[in-house]
Amino acid sequence: MKRIILLAATVACMASCQNNNTKTPAIDLRNFDLTVAPNADFYQYATGGWQKNNPLKPEFSRYGSFDVLRENNEKRINALFQEMTKLETTPGSIEQKIADLYKMGLDSARLNAEGAAPLAADLQLVDGLTDRAQLPEVLAKIHMALANPFFGIGGMADLMDSNTNTLYVAQSGISMGDRDYYVDPQNAKIKEAYKNYLIKLFTLCGYEAAAAETAAADALEIEDSLAEVYFSNVEQRDLPAQYNPMSRAEFAKAYDAIDWDIYFEGMGLADADRMIVQHKRVMERVNELLKNLPLEKIRHYLAAQIIDGGARSLSDDFQTASFEFYGKTMSGQQEQKPRWECAMSVPNGLLGEAVGEMYVAKYFPEKDKQRMMELVKNLQTSLSQHIAALDWMSEATKARAQEKLSTFTVKIGYPDKWKDYSTLTIDPTKSYYENLRNAGLWATKDNLGKYGKPVDRAEWGMTPQTVNAYYNPTTNEICFPAAILQPPFYNPEADDAVNYGAIGVVIGHEMTHGFDDQGRQFDKDGNMNNWWTEEDAAAFKSKTDILVKQFDAIEVLPAKEGQPALHANGALSLGENIADQGGLRVAWTAYHNSLEGKEAPAPIDGFTDAQRFYLAYATLWAQNIRDEEIARLTKLDVHSLGKWRVNATLRNIQDFYDAFGITDGEMFLPEEERVIIW
Repeated sequence: MKRIILLAATVACMASCQNNNTKTPAIDLRNFDLTVAPNADFYQYATGGWQKNNPLKPEFSRYGSFDVLRENNEKRINALFQEMTKLETTPGSIEQKIADLYKMGLDSARLNAEGAAPLAADLQLVDGLTDRAQLPEVLAKIHMALANPFFGIGGMADLMDSNTNTLYVAQSGISMGDRDYYVDPQNAKIKEAYKNYLIKLFTLCGYEAAAAETAAADALEIEDSLAEVYFSNVEQRDLPAQYNPMSRAEFAKAYDAIDWDIYFEGMGLADADRMIVQHKRVMERVNELLKNLPLEKIRHYLAAQIIDGGARSLSDDFQTASFEFYGKTMSGQQEQKPRWECAMSVPNGLLGEAVGEMYVAKYFPEKDKQRMMELVKNLQTSLSQHIAALDWMSEATKARAQEKLSTFTVKIGYPDKWKDYSTLTIDPTKSYYENLRNAGLWATKDNLGKYGKPVDRAEWGMTPQTVNAYYNPTTNEICFPAAILQPPFYNPEADDAVNYGAIGVVIGHEMTHGFDDQGRQFDKDGNMNNWWTEEDAAAFKSKTDILVKQFDAIEVLPAKEGQPALHANGALSLGENIADQGGLRVAWTAYHNSLEGKEAPAPIDGFTDAQRFYLAYATLWAQNIRDEEIARLTKLDVHSLGKWRVNATLRNIQDFYDAFGITDGEMFLPEEERVIIW
């Protein structure tokens, strides 16, 4: 089903996570694996017991301490939803919309009885494409409500004028997400499984065997062609290369395969006169395909995009087919998640802030918000000290960095103004698929309606019930939703050393995103603007190059079955690796500042305050993970795997060595090979 694509990689996030009502130990001794020494493998030492006590559940490809928090959070939200299903709700009320969406997702009998029927009208739209002149109108209808074939379009702050929303045109239309799944021969088995999945989808829609094979082959041919020129995930980190503003006339002249006046009219953008093309070479390929491909192949590709996008909102056979490929083949999951979790996730996503308002009222005490404000202030002071002490940055650039830091907007808990969903209609007499289709249309109109209007800097990029955090460079803001303020991130029962090692590092992590390889390209006002001297930029790059090489050297999966060993991608994960290291160092300084010159507190459970700080950090990333998910995330995720967010990052930090008396072993990195950035 239709999703608004994030058109520029301008939001950098810490992770995702969990929740619980019982008291959680500050340092849980059951988490340890004492058969391993801290200097051999600190991650295993600190979390090996957790891994043993929390075996990987069959419905998960990865299960970590933050997944435990997220699961418990989902139970809280589900309890809210179940309460609503018992109420006599008023038509058009938020309670009615949430309750009916939830109940429709649970109603397997109705979904199975309807089968592929809800798709009929949308597939007829595609089948009716018999003249190339119809392409702009058909594409607009699909882009508005269903999927993003060939390319995507959306509204967002102009990277060079952060106060104004503009249009972005971006690469889209390959369902496996990463170009390497299509172009790398090592992924041949996954690619074949994807083709079989498409055949299954077409078969479920009533295609005869031969026709289903032809349709799947045509769809895959187009995805292959797009993938050949797709920007890699590393290239996606180069934001200036993706800032290519064009007038409406220039855009229409450069990509002349269709009548763009008809397309933009269909998108509700008849007056749009400017756009930013993120991926010019991809749009050139799109133009070629739209000009030259037989319409039958285009029809098959568009149909595949629609069916795949809607599969999770249809009958069990569609949902199972989707899980067998995306869940089992790509991620290694063994079982689907319970139906209630899938049903709950839909209103939680579509009506996120409405759910968040209910969540906050029941689960987020004001004292947690005040404590968080205090921690953020302390971390800002600490980062300011680190910037002032840098030996590789000039005084002029330091002054600009301090100015940017001092103007951070801090968002904690929940927005001051809640999103209005009054114009979104949920009609239980219509199919689940049709309701989600209409919700996609509503969301697209909401997004595109921002074009040309001032950026709403009060708007949040995450809901309060999301266990995560982010930094947004175009608004120069850091945001910490309510749901992250729970163990293991924030524990009101824990001492300061533990909380600074956990939520303190999260805060520092998001702050340093403002100065990582992407964030540093934006000034205090959120405009993409090179405010560094050439010498400082070169010094920064020389340091980050070392960090890239450190992570590139990590073998995340050994060689097997004719496949070479898989290594981490240091360039892809650079921003997050910088932020992990910066977060640790800044949080450690903030913790020491909080002591106000007093001696360190006495050990607790035999661990010094310094040891508890680093153990708390490691606990955040405790997890078990399947090999398939390791391979998938290494291709797609800008975050390093949990083990290496701990071990590889800590190997650069002398205070960590001092805390555990490490002078040798696998964890030890000679001083001349280390790199410190912030």
